[in-house]
Amino acid sequence: MADAKVIPFDDDRSRAARRRPPARTGPAAAPGREAEVTALPGAPAVPEDPEPSGAAGGGPGAGGWEERVSSGLAFLRRRLTGEYEVDDFGFDRELTDQVLMALLRPVYEKYFRVEVRGIENVPAEGGALIVSNHSGTLPWDGLMLQVAVRDHHPGERHLRLLAADLVFALPVVNELARKAGHTLACAEDAEALLGRGELVGVMPEGFKGLGKPFGERYKLQRFGRGGFVSTALRAGTPIVPCSIVGAEEIYPMVGNARTAARLLGLPYFPLTPTFPWLGPLGAVPLPTKWTIQFGEPIATDGHPPEAAEDPMLMFNLTDRVREEIQHTLYKLLVGRRSVFF
Repeated sequence: MADAKVIPFDDDRSRAARRRPPARTGPAAAPGREAEVTALPGAPAVPEDPEPSGAAGGGPGAGGWEERVSSGLAFLRRRLTGEYEVDDFGFDRELTDQVLMALLRPVYEKYFRVEVRGIENVPAEGGALIVSNHSGTLPWDGLMLQVAVRDHHPGERHLRLLAADLVFALPVVNELARKAGHTLACAEDAEALLGRGELVGVMPEGFKGLGKPFGERYKLQRFGRGGFVSTALRAGTPIVPCSIVGAEEIYPMVGNARTAARLLGLPYFPLTPTFPWLGPLGAVPLPTKWTIQFGEPIATDGHPPEAAEDPMLMFNLTDRVREEIQHTLYKLLVGRRSVFF
């Protein structure tokens, strides 16, 4: 199998060439924005404050279960009949909220026990680019970052992550990533999302950060060519630095089987104390304690439009964001009691 081609963030291929899935349209769809999900005509209504009843299925708390069952049946009916909406990137808001987030939330709350700091630095509305470190062999950090924004932001905002083309080359993963709001890491898609007022997440280290050896943990790799800064400047949206501690230790990568990686078309093939020696069990991440901290936003709207083409400005802003994330990582590491507690 040929090596996977990683598309740089600055790539400017046309959207059609990447075969973006067509948007669904329905009775609630409105041009120029994401359509809201609407219930099917005839869906069972859920009574407000149902009266307790001594009949079978009644009693205290029965109304809550009735509401859940009714909501679940209405959800299934919409999925079976196709009466739900996705945007032109493939993002399925209802499926993400009711299924994907519900599956990730126990991992987030009980397994990694994520602590979130500085969520007030994420804008309440409008576009913003959240730039984070990347690590952990498998991209659990991106998924946990999505849950953090959705569950802790007062506006319950969605984070739209930019991902490498390898993600969209994998069966099943491709479909799930699209439905969760991920899109290809290129300037065109990032600008389109920022222009709509979305929160966009980017991890500029890419595979260099995700697959770095355990001995280099929490040492940021190069942030590419600064394409994310150019995108934020053109959109006039703030950049929010984000530091994640805890992901580096979930799969301590002590080696890289490069021959196996080439045969499988992967950027690296990790060797950890448990993988591949324990088979599928070795793919279970270690239950480390995580901290996600959002830094103060860096404004970009004070620069003229031509600033996006200024290489010195891009270099300075890229270096500023990188140093802010690295400095915060060091502070969080000094302050934590243990990798697991």
